[in-house]
Amino acid sequence: MSAENQLQVIFITNDRKNKEKAIEEGIPAFTCEEYVKSLTANPELIDRLACLSEEGNEIESGKIIFSEHLPLSKLQQGIKSGTYLQGTFRASRENYLEATVWVHGDTEENKEIILQGLKNLNRAIHEDIVAVELLPKNQWVAPSSVVLHDEGQNEDDVEKEEERARILKTAVNEKMLKPTGRVVGIIKRNWRPYCGMLSKSDIKESRRHLFTPADKRIPRIRIETRQASTLEGRRIIVAVDGWPRNSRYPNGHFVKNLGEVGDKETETEVLLLEHDVPHQPFSQAVLSFLPKMPWSITEQDMKNREDLRHLCVCSVDPPGCTDIDDALHCRELENGNLEVGVHIADVSHFIRPGNALDQESARRGTTVYLCEKRIDMVPELLSSNLCSLRCNVDRLAFSCIWEMNRKAEILKTRFTKSAINSKASLTYAEAQMRIDSAAMNDDITTSLRRLNKLAKILKKRRIEKGALTLSSPEVRFHMDSETHDPIDLQTKELRETNSMVEEFMLLANISVAKKIHEEFSEHALLRKHPAPPPSNYEILIKAAKSKNLEIKTDTAKSLADSLDRADSPSFPYLNTLLRILATRCMMQAVYFCSGMDNDFHHYGLASPIYTHFTSPIRRYADIIVHRLLAVAIRADCTYPELTDKHKLADLCKNLNFRHKMAQYAQRASVAFHTQLFFKSKGIVSEEAYILFVRKNAIVVLIPKYGLEGTVFFEEKDKPKPRLFYDDEIPSLKIEDTVFHIFDKVKVKIMLDSSNLQHQKIRMSLVEPQIPGISIPTDASNMDINEPERKKKKIEK
Repeated sequence: MSAENQLQVIFITNDRKNKEKAIEEGIPAFTCEEYVKSLTANPELIDRLACLSEEGNEIESGKIIFSEHLPLSKLQQGIKSGTYLQGTFRASRENYLEATVWVHGDTEENKEIILQGLKNLNRAIHEDIVAVELLPKNQWVAPSSVVLHDEGQNEDDVEKEEERARILKTAVNEKMLKPTGRVVGIIKRNWRPYCGMLSKSDIKESRRHLFTPADKRIPRIRIETRQASTLEGRRIIVAVDGWPRNSRYPNGHFVKNLGEVGDKETETEVLLLEHDVPHQPFSQAVLSFLPKMPWSITEQDMKNREDLRHLCVCSVDPPGCTDIDDALHCRELENGNLEVGVHIADVSHFIRPGNALDQESARRGTTVYLCEKRIDMVPELLSSNLCSLRCNVDRLAFSCIWEMNRKAEILKTRFTKSAINSKASLTYAEAQMRIDSAAMNDDITTSLRRLNKLAKILKKRRIEKGALTLSSPEVRFHMDSETHDPIDLQTKELRETNSMVEEFMLLANISVAKKIHEEFSEHALLRKHPAPPPSNYEILIKAAKSKNLEIKTDTAKSLADSLDRADSPSFPYLNTLLRILATRCMMQAVYFCSGMDNDFHHYGLASPIYTHFTSPIRRYADIIVHRLLAVAIRADCTYPELTDKHKLADLCKNLNFRHKMAQYAQRASVAFHTQLFFKSKGIVSEEAYILFVRKNAIVVLIPKYGLEGTVFFEEKDKPKPRLFYDDEIPSLKIEDTVFHIFDKVKVKIMLDSSNLQHQKIRMSLVEPQIPGISIPTDASNMDINEPERKKKKIEK
């Protein structure tokens, strides 16, 4: 008998009618579940089944918690008639009983609807698209200032949840009430696989456990698994299957085991997955479009290109930078004016529209920089080699060249594709040393000095126009070269040369934005920064007022001027704090297509038009801008997608999402490395400044580490202190001590590993001393050895 006759065909279907029909015709048929359960050799496969049978669960608890979701047809009618509003559900990180819904295509006043309490959230999950019904005005609430986390209590104890929801509704004045609603139906679920940890059930032999996602905005998920003991203490991925009306939590199933919690590789993987950062190695299909090595500039490459290899071009970057996007030159012309050139890597020469390499770069959207790892947008051969403007090698560039007078006024601008040969790759510190050194007068140094002089004039002029200089406490880690553990933290210092490079990059971006918009009024890819609504500034104005300073925010210029004036001789750090706080009031800058928008203004830079042109190795937006500019100067041909404003608008949407996620991933990476740092350092006490006061906590910033954290004043199982929160000033009174924003305090910092999933830096107050709250200074080092002592006891 031949092998093919021995094959038994079976039919797997979850469709009941299909299955019955197959059995009638004599074909062995199983549901997915029946088939997987029959595979006795791999029992763990059962864990990966989605739970489909919600009916079974109905009987189990019997108690209906949530109201029914309306069918789509009813929701659509209701949205049409205005009874319901459609929007994106955003869960709160700080309070699991609260969420907001951002209404789509909204009228100005109802941009945001607040939802409070389990029943009003009605089984919506972060980022779902939902239909909401507004509650009558007498049921409106104010956003809560309480920090509240889901402790994963007994699932049926919904009364307890309602009592917790009542805590949120503390007395507030009328002004603070916001339009409030409840979810009546789900228009589109936006579930993804979630990373997190298993919270093993206390019931021996139980197969049902709760899974706690790493993202605090996602509810716990109930899964069934037989491998609970092997999955404990590990990061796993779980998918949501559904959320029955009688269940406190959604149901889901186990997908993948990522590795040990706290392990650097595992945590990096979690971080990338949680922020949806595409990070798998580039596929063969993508790599097949890379140039063959050895590569050199050919005659064909020089068509439509200027040869600028004779110019004294150099690059200035952070130390260890291998993806050098930009280089500069400055020389004197015969007429006494200066010629300044910004030369940007010509990435679009290597990445052609529509091929696999182009599609993958567009999907990634941006390079993501983590503390000790870079997730490249384009393969390394381009990012660190052929497109990197390293010194002493020929490279293809896209140049923006100005003729300027000594007052940095632009007389002429031209753009050209070019070939360059950089004469030096300098770090900011090396460039600064050359500028400052009287002994050095070579071409590169002279060029840098001229650039620096012009940059100062450009910066002064920009600031006079109302551009903002805001501050963010950025932290860099010094890694141990062997273990790659963080051994030291330092806040980034900025030199004049940082500012010099930045000025010319800004100028190039503005010049290019004008050019592509002139040429393609309907489909230029631009970047805008909306002005914040006045209400965003309330916290900044109140904070300044508490220190007897006045901040004006009617225009960017008046904000910039009042920040410059806000100085206190007795408190030199105050100005930095105000600028950090001002940054928090800002809106996100976004990419957009000129044909789909009429407000182009960039608030932070005080520029009427702006785009991104100067970093095509690490940002896909710049590649599109290069393509537009190349078509505008007749150096390359166009293609249909480039002039389709709807396609461009979709592309911008993805780029904005990827940039936001990259930013969050970078912050999470810094947070994780900060934890590793304090894990090895033990407990330290440091000076801190209050950034925000909350009802039951203060948020502080520690300048030495650029670190932010929350000091809570109510702890479980401890007597509650007398707290009085005044939103107007804002201030928080604890017993007899009052805290205002920017007050200086001393805090103890330690790593709290009690919750493995969310290990966090814990801060407690050392000074001012408040009986029962502050930790006495001498005791602040006592509990370093607490775990050690406990261990010894156990060993005894």
